[in-house]
Amino acid sequence: MITTHNITKSFGSLQVLKGIDLHIDRGEVVSIVGPSGAGKTTLLQIIGTLDRPDAGSVCVDNIDTTTLSQTALADFRNRHLGFVFQFHQLLPEFTAMENIMIPAYIAGVSQKQARERAQELLKFMQLTDRATHKPAELSGGEKQRIAVARALVNNPAVILADEPSGSLDTHNKQELHQLFFDLRDRFGQTFVIVTHDEELATLTDRTIHLRDGIIEQPLSEAPTEEPAEEPAEAPTAL
Repeated sequence: MITTHNITKSFGSLQVLKGIDLHIDRGEVVSIVGPSGAGKTTLLQIIGTLDRPDAGSVCVDNIDTTTLSQTALADFRNRHLGFVFQFHQLLPEFTAMENIMIPAYIAGVSQKQARERAQELLKFMQLTDRATHKPAELSGGEKQRIAVARALVNNPAVILADEPSGSLDTHNKQELHQLFFDLRDRFGQTFVIVTHDEELATLTDRTIHLRDGIIEQPLSEAPTEEPAEEPAEAPTAL
């Protein structure tokens, strides 16, 4: 589904990614964790075609995105990828329904089809009664679920999320985490999630640890050594 080979990326003299080899299977929910400055968001942006690597290749859904023109990239991004950010990035002048439908309009979907798909997602999110509300009238958890619905409206193969629960309280955070797995089971998307949230990372199918621009390989547990047997005491002479 997603394969990167020897991805490098620098900003000026600072090398942020130092040869990333990665494979993510279709339908996996994968978390990327690591300290600030490790390169997590940069890697997510390169997988999501929002930035280009200095070297290496990125294949998503059997397409090498590093070979596409800017126009082809924009079309690929709209049809194959969905994005969820820490802050919902909903357009304040539009209703929840309209926010969800916008990517479908960009893809050339008819208004009728876009509305039907948005209604399906609103029902799944249990937000049908909030369809005509604007973002200012929604709670933080509702806004983020609308943002997830927007990411799903074109039925993309991959959902990329950058700290999606970072601005939510504990209750809404737990609901959002469960939602990702429910969506994978219902619609079959692959999820790649950058997070500092240890609870979310432990729930995902696999966790990728990034540090100083490289993927850390988990240390295998060293075998426990058997304690040496104490030498038998010599018999006491009578």
